[in-house]
Amino acid sequence: MDTIKTDQQVRRTEIKSILESGEVGATVLVKGWVRAFRANRFIALNDGSTFNNLQIVVDFENFDEELLKSISFHSCISIKGQLLESQGKGQKYEILAEEIELLGGSNPDDYKLQPKKQTMEYLREQAHFRMRTNTFSAVFRIRHAVAFAINKYFHDRGYYYLHTPIITGSDAEGAGEMFRVTTLEPNGAPLNEAGEVDYQQDFFGKATNLTVSGQLQAEIGALALGKVYTFGPTFRAENSNTSRHLAEFWMIEPEVAFADIYDDMDLAEDFSKYLINFILENYPDDLAFLDKRIQDMEKQMKKEDRRPMGLLDTLRFVVENDFERITYTEAVNLVRNSKPYKKGRFKFELEWGMDLQSEHERWLVEKKFMKPVIVRDYPKDIKAFYMRMNEDDKTVAAMDVLFPGIGEVIGGSQREERLDVLKARMAQMDIHEDELDWYLDLRKFGGCPHAGFGLGFERMVLFITGMSNIRDVIAFPRTPGNAEF
Repeated sequence: MDTIKTDQQVRRTEIKSILESGEVGATVLVKGWVRAFRANRFIALNDGSTFNNLQIVVDFENFDEELLKSISFHSCISIKGQLLESQGKGQKYEILAEEIELLGGSNPDDYKLQPKKQTMEYLREQAHFRMRTNTFSAVFRIRHAVAFAINKYFHDRGYYYLHTPIITGSDAEGAGEMFRVTTLEPNGAPLNEAGEVDYQQDFFGKATNLTVSGQLQAEIGALALGKVYTFGPTFRAENSNTSRHLAEFWMIEPEVAFADIYDDMDLAEDFSKYLINFILENYPDDLAFLDKRIQDMEKQMKKEDRRPMGLLDTLRFVVENDFERITYTEAVNLVRNSKPYKKGRFKFELEWGMDLQSEHERWLVEKKFMKPVIVRDYPKDIKAFYMRMNEDDKTVAAMDVLFPGIGEVIGGSQREERLDVLKARMAQMDIHEDELDWYLDLRKFGGCPHAGFGLGFERMVLFITGMSNIRDVIAFPRTPGNAEF
């Protein structure tokens, strides 16, 4: 424990440090927020460094009555006292308070987070307070840890972190659902001879948007540095209010030179297992709490609405199994020939050429193979222009990684490195060459086979924490009609 005494002053020690390596009998100073104050004697204190609280024992007779009355739920206090072995169950240590200072009060009548169960919808409206709850403090510690593990994974394997533009003049996905970036006045924008907005007079001299992906720019890095990855914010102006969509989210996109679709699948499997293992090994208390939270919630739910397995079992399901690998054509045939499909139990029809729906993906994972699944070789007509054409001229070397309970978590492909084939695909999809002349140059000069994928950061955090809505794994969600904080 790193408690330091200097000139008779005791410096603050984080609760996590005390719980891990406390020195019984030492005088310690802790600061944090009150999670509970029972019988005017026992304070449960948390400072955010760990899921676990530290119990403070207060001898009522040694303190001013008004001071103790002013301490309520989520008050911020400073405690100095002697660290003792706890006499109660559930904790190893406790502090016998010798000095108490109120750093920040909390009027219990006005405070928006009362000490009772709150709905997720209400907590989203109180995003400036919700991190103080057990659920969200656990979620955001894990979010941090996943981000750390991402950078560690790639750094340890020789990848270079590439910061790709947030403002871009290209649409990597071809979706067209992008946020416009402009300095032109909305009611007085200059027009060209065709009567359209003249973006040549805009800040960048052309129409620009917030990026939907850093992939195309990551390809530049991969074809010079060999292995790169991006990890940054991306934006979709899709008017969707589902539990799986955000207008602003973070993406991880590795790009690797001299790699094919099989290398891409290997990387995706190893990477996702690493992230989950990192959390299992380093954040057991947070995961245990979130697992129990789900179990308690599902006691009130119908059996068919419950998760296929508990949170910890779901995470182990991913890391302890080799991912099954099948083609899209095999996936379609398996679903169509299944008993649930023939009996009409699937909500959506499926024919070759259609995208797999989440219910189809989950059936493959949870029922058919009972392990994570990677589906490859999708029809070219439902995939992006940059994906490498297969020899059948009907499918492209694309792959999706499917997890239980959520379906797709990773999507990637081998990129089309053949200049003539890429030009033909762009023409078919009405993408003008002059808009991506630099992208074509990568094929003209020193091009090579390469591959990569995209992982939505929030989707992975959603999976690892077991939360049911993606708005609950990002601190300040941006969705249609909502840009608070």
